[in-house]
Amino acid sequence: MSPTVIAVAITGSVPRKKDNPAVPTTPAEQIESTHEAFEAGASLVHIHVRNPDESSSSDPALFAQVQEGVRRHCPGMIVQFSTGGRGRDPSARGSSLPLRPDMASLSTGSVNFPTIVYENPAALVTDLATGMRDNGVLPEIEIFDLSHLHGAKRLVDEGLMSARPHVQFVMGVKNAMPADEHLLDILLGELRRVLPDATWTAAGIGVNQARVMEWALARGAHGVRTGLEDNIRVSRDRLAASNAELVRLAAEAVSRHERRPATPAEARAMLGLTPAA
Repeated sequence: MSPTVIAVAITGSVPRKKDNPAVPTTPAEQIESTHEAFEAGASLVHIHVRNPDESSSSDPALFAQVQEGVRRHCPGMIVQFSTGGRGRDPSARGSSLPLRPDMASLSTGSVNFPTIVYENPAALVTDLATGMRDNGVLPEIEIFDLSHLHGAKRLVDEGLMSARPHVQFVMGVKNAMPADEHLLDILLGELRRVLPDATWTAAGIGVNQARVMEWALARGAHGVRTGLEDNIRVSRDRLAASNAELVRLAAEAVSRHERRPATPAEARAMLGLTPAA
């Protein structure tokens, strides 16, 4: 059975405790939630941090607290910081890269979101990519539109990242790319044409989480993504009890495809990361 990276996006920038009390917003909650998800089979954690009022933060001190706790309690787990923009000053989105997480998310183009335009102008993308390269951080390229693959190829051509990034297709965001299986095939075909050495995964938002996961697994994705950032429910009638519950459901999906959750060491090898210290 081949290994599959299970990524858990624990918090995000949108869900609040009023939406689901299980959303972890303080560093202590985030460390505990990540540890539970790690024990359930997650080998990669995607981290956003929040201010005391639950708004998005770029404070490197908060990122440092979560990273230190994850590294202490989840040996070898891949730490990935968000450089996403909702509610964050663009000039501060890369401020935590000097902490040298294993990975960081990188959106290579702008896109419509439900109530805003998620702005990623070319100069900002170049600055973030440069910061990742200079700090030895592997980018995870967030693909919200076909053109974003070509934005990633530009960064490779300019020497700002290797030809083997990790690519995530994000499907089901309102006003952006729909969760359509045919679209995933188009995106995957273009990825294999322009970035043939890339590893890849896909994320489905909200009710699309489970179906996108199944599509990705059926196509041999290197990983899947789950977590309360993307989806706060396990069914129409019940909120998810924790990130760990969503990871367990992802692990069951992986097993249905005759695969198994990757260990942290396997996940690092699959994504081209150095072994944990």
